[in-house]
Amino acid sequence: MASSTQPDRRKVDIGHATERRRGRRRLSRERVLAAALDLVDHEGLSALSMRRVAAELDVEAMALYRYAPSKDALLDGLVEQLYTELYEDLAREEPAPRGQAADLPEWRAELLRGACALYRIALAHPHVVPLLATRLLAVPLARRPLAVLQAHERVLTLLDRAGLDEQGVVTAYRAVTGWVLGYIFSDLRAMVENPDEPDPAFRLGLHLMPARELPRLRETAPAMAEKGGYQELTDGLDALLDGILAAHAARAAKEDPARDGGPASASTSTSDDEARPDTVSDDDEARPGTV
Repeated sequence: MASSTQPDRRKVDIGHATERRRGRRRLSRERVLAAALDLVDHEGLSALSMRRVAAELDVEAMALYRYAPSKDALLDGLVEQLYTELYEDLAREEPAPRGQAADLPEWRAELLRGACALYRIALAHPHVVPLLATRLLAVPLARRPLAVLQAHERVLTLLDRAGLDEQGVVTAYRAVTGWVLGYIFSDLRAMVENPDEPDPAFRLGLHLMPARELPRLRETAPAMAEKGGYQELTDGLDALLDGILAAHAARAAKEDPARDGGPASASTSTSDDEARPDTVSDDDEARPGTV
């Protein structure tokens, strides 16, 4: 079910122009990054430069270098801003999506809540979303902003509570982050050719695509242009987690065929008639907790 409601963008006071000119407001890293985010939200990444951010703050460009020594530092700062918003969103301890807190272990409900929070923030800052791929591909793990590292830590900690072994946690981490970021990229990808065109086919530019070579793509494009929303995001993540837990249970059963009913089972039966493959249930494997 697609959601048409987008959250308001987080506002950070960058100071009134008159106050800035009178020197009443001092620069800070937060104000510099807030100005950069505001600029990109309104004009896109192509508008971002040290000079433009300085103009937004009514200062000389050189004044920014204490807080962001290069344009790359500004780009990393924008990623940091998004993950800082994620941290603030999750700190509000809102209920899990779709009322799932009652019927899911806490670690799993929290993964869903984090995915929905990041999706919500991406909808608010679509022009910054490409940086979630490009900057994380370019910046080594240890040099990423603390807010980004804290998001990594949160996911890993939650997956620890799923009862997975070390390799299972790593596999699940890659799968979960890959799905959530991939879903966001897919949902926000450019689709509209002519926003002023009321006819859906011309709006999407389907007349520019060869009908014989791309019949299925042309047919599906209007549906693909609609946002999937929170429901598709969480449905996909649920299916992914189900598969990960089932695979973990199958590996555990293969490694120890005599085990009966999973890690929490008290059964000691070893007969062929009574032995059954190890399974993982929310109650067996999950240990509720919070980050």
